[in-house]
Amino acid sequence: MYRVGIVTGTRAEYGLLKPLIEKIHKDFELELCLIVTGAHLEERLGYTCREIMEDGYPVAYRVPMDLESDTPEGICVSMGKELTGLAEVFEQAKPDLLFLLGDRYETLVAAITAMMFRVPIAHLHGGEITEGAVDDAVRHSISKMSALHFTSTEVYARRLRQMGEEPGRVWNVGALGVENIKRIPYLTRKELCGRYSPLFAGAYIMVTYHPVTLEINEAKLQFEELLRAISRREEYNYIFTYANADMEGDEINRLINEYVGGHENACAFKSLGQVGYLSALRYASCVAGNSSSGIIEAPSFHIPTINIGNRQKGRECSGTVVSCGNSEKEIEEAFAYAMGKAFIDRCKRYSNPYEGENTSDRIVEITKAALNKGITLQKSFVDM
Repeated sequence: MYRVGIVTGTRAEYGLLKPLIEKIHKDFELELCLIVTGAHLEERLGYTCREIMEDGYPVAYRVPMDLESDTPEGICVSMGKELTGLAEVFEQAKPDLLFLLGDRYETLVAAITAMMFRVPIAHLHGGEITEGAVDDAVRHSISKMSALHFTSTEVYARRLRQMGEEPGRVWNVGALGVENIKRIPYLTRKELCGRYSPLFAGAYIMVTYHPVTLEINEAKLQFEELLRAISRREEYNYIFTYANADMEGDEINRLINEYVGGHENACAFKSLGQVGYLSALRYASCVAGNSSSGIIEAPSFHIPTINIGNRQKGRECSGTVVSCGNSEKEIEEAFAYAMGKAFIDRCKRYSNPYEGENTSDRIVEITKAALNKGITLQKSFVDM
């Protein structure tokens, strides 16, 4: 039996990983070693480790980062604490493989630790581009430390090969988040109202906005532009979800709370959970902000996404996505276009480029074959 580690540090990441966690947990040839860190262990961010335990998955290790500050210095201190904690975990657990998803700083620390312990990394969502965030450099760095790659589209698989990765280590399997959409038991509107807020009964827009981490000290100004734009559209309710634990994320969350406190047509949540969030997307009129969920998951519901600013610049997009700048005027123009009947009708015809077939099953199958064959950490750089 192979011990397979999975590191998760945020609510969004866990939601994406959930079908893979489920498959590994039930597989007779694999032993799940779930390592929880980051925002999952922070009360002020919802302590979403509870959701993992309520889902019935055994948390093998908890690695606190003490995310008390969202300044560069504070985050570096937290990363150091994570590195120390993960070193102790790897020394005890001795995983045969580590799954990592995406591009966050918690994930980078996990990749560095695995590299030093000579543990093969299987990386999900490599090869993608997000020009507005430090995540871009983090993602590519993790890819170069990884032994196996599972991409969400063929465009990203080609990019990894362009980065010198051996073709036999790269598989396009689609996005786990899209697989979730096909398999979860959705809540009804009535259930959303009863569990979360009566605002789900009307026409509403989902708003998720994260700091654009390469645009320093701009988060407050940019988010205020978005708030001014939506305040003009009182015909909709607004469902906010909190920003990530990134630099300037606390300021965005403060502005969300301030806005919700002054508007009866708005509410905010630290976490809706996977089922709650995807159910909310199912009935939403639109998604607005700069979260990857508007690019990757929302198109499967055939609703418009208003993608604001540079955070997701470079990602492959469905025709349901309308991108715009950060100013109030540009956001208003994007709303007018995206919420027009002609565009909404077109959204019903567009497909989602991130959709794959049996994504989690394919990942597990390929991983087991690689483990049985033996995964070499020595990689050859393939020149184009």
